[in-house]
Amino acid sequence: MTTHLTHLTHLTELRNAVDLVAPGLDALREPRYRISEIREADPLAADPLLAVLPAMNRDADVPALTVALRTLLPLPATVDRWSVVESLAAMRDLGMILGSLKRHGTEPLAVVPEALPVLEALGRRTDMVPRDTVHHYTTWNPIGARRRMYTGEEMEGNLQDAVRMVFPSLAASLDTCAALARLEPHDPGFALALDRTAQHVQSMVDSIDFTVANVSPVFFARVLRPYFEEIDVAGSDYLGPAAAQVPLWLVDLTLWQCDHSSPEYDRFLAESVQYSLPCWRDFYAAHRVGTSAVSKLTTAIDWENADRLSPRLAASALSLARVLRILKTFRARHIGIARKAYSEEVRLYEVGSGGAPIELLRSVLDLTRDNETLVRRATARPRTPVASNA
Repeated sequence: MTTHLTHLTHLTELRNAVDLVAPGLDALREPRYRISEIREADPLAADPLLAVLPAMNRDADVPALTVALRTLLPLPATVDRWSVVESLAAMRDLGMILGSLKRHGTEPLAVVPEALPVLEALGRRTDMVPRDTVHHYTTWNPIGARRRMYTGEEMEGNLQDAVRMVFPSLAASLDTCAALARLEPHDPGFALALDRTAQHVQSMVDSIDFTVANVSPVFFARVLRPYFEEIDVAGSDYLGPAAAQVPLWLVDLTLWQCDHSSPEYDRFLAESVQYSLPCWRDFYAAHRVGTSAVSKLTTAIDWENADRLSPRLAASALSLARVLRILKTFRARHIGIARKAYSEEVRLYEVGSGGAPIELLRSVLDLTRDNETLVRRATARPRTPVASNA
């Protein structure tokens, strides 16, 4: 009991610390990292209307939601004058109405066709898809009284916080994973880059633990999941702000995925990457073809003397196995949640909100486990460490 309470206390502290960590990104030049500014922005003057959105959704009031969407629409020419920060905040707020209308069986642009040029203009201005994403719904969502919610339920806020807490770590993982792609296992920075990546990935495990403790699978499956349905924008379907859009593939890519993947996972990533930030899409384009850390390490070990392993290579192997183990832990817990939310007696949908079936989650877990096994097998032979001159 004491251990359980300590764990819950740790998760609560993490939740409370999110908004102390995230503003550190604001100093970077990327406008999409200016989190506090985006949260504060209200270019559509949407605060009063979105405060009553949960009531409209409780009543399934499609006419009121339709009027709300029309009321919030800016002129496309106005969008062209907005900054990226203002445009992201506007898409965030329009997205709450889009998802609400679709949840109640109404295709938003079928009833408010004049929203199309606005969504397209916001998509161009932000260099993102022409609807809201998980980043709009969580990271860029105001906190406190201005928080945008579909239901107003505490569990919805908990899920938003669970996703919100991983954004800073994912952003930081770009640097450590890019460094990893440039380094070799004998380089002193290789193990260090892996250790820092492991710290970033641990935030995903903390996030999933927080979700398990604070969001019931039944609430997600039957209450919240319907708000994440895809909408039609000019003949193309765009998924709602699903947690599956949180790009853990940013870490997978250079660790193992670029050359130890599967066609199914590759296809899923090719469809999912469009929902990411522009700089994250650039990272994907730069690293989707290359030599993974797993390949580099196993090749280097094969070239080592059969009964000796240098300290640097041993450290690199240990660090790589550690981060793969953390990834495996996250994915195993994610599958546990998904199985409950999409069990036959609970589910309303066959596939997850990110468009992936449970089978794909299992496949990616198996791939992660297979790559961890490759590393363990490569280092399994008894060896005598070589004295280092470093």
